[in-house]
Amino acid sequence: MHGPASPGWLLVALCAATGTYCLLRMRSSVEEQRGAAGGEALMGFGMAAMAVPAAVFSPPGWVWPVYAVVFGAAGLRALWAARTGRHHLHHVVGAAAMVYMAMVMAASPAHGHAHGASGTPVLTGVLLLYFTGYVLLTGVRLIPVVAGGGAGAGGRAAAGWGDRPELARACRLSMAIGMLAMLLPL
Repeated sequence: MHGPASPGWLLVALCAATGTYCLLRMRSSVEEQRGAAGGEALMGFGMAAMAVPAAVFSPPGWVWPVYAVVFGAAGLRALWAARTGRHHLHHVVGAAAMVYMAMVMAASPAHGHAHGASGTPVLTGVLLLYFTGYVLLTGVRLIPVVAGGGAGAGGRAAAGWGDRPELARACRLSMAIGMLAMLLPL
């Protein structure tokens, strides 16, 4: 570690890389992949921007309400999409967490990046429990299962790299880990 800004920059890099990969997944030939990837790209880049260390850039006060509106709209879109698939509910929770963090930042005296900010302990705890559970469950799902017989890598070659479900899961896992890192200081 090279001072307190290092973890913030690592989080920025993780979230920006995830957002970039999600943008690339939007070129998928699978409609469901494209729809989910757009919301995940927004989440990744929003988290990256929110995680920039305050010593480098402290955004003006009007930024936080804009974050709340943008992620509120993303949450409503995900809620609408949840009619067709349960997996969109995770996007609803993620967007709600981003709205919550933006509101906490807007209410903090210095409008800092969680320095001196204090959220509602119960809500922060519930979000921490949710994302911890999500990280553990998704991590277990990423553990490769040894296939018996002829199901090797040949079946996977037909899918494009942007359509591989394990990469999408790894993307969601990295964003959930990032969300945990952002919620802890609250």
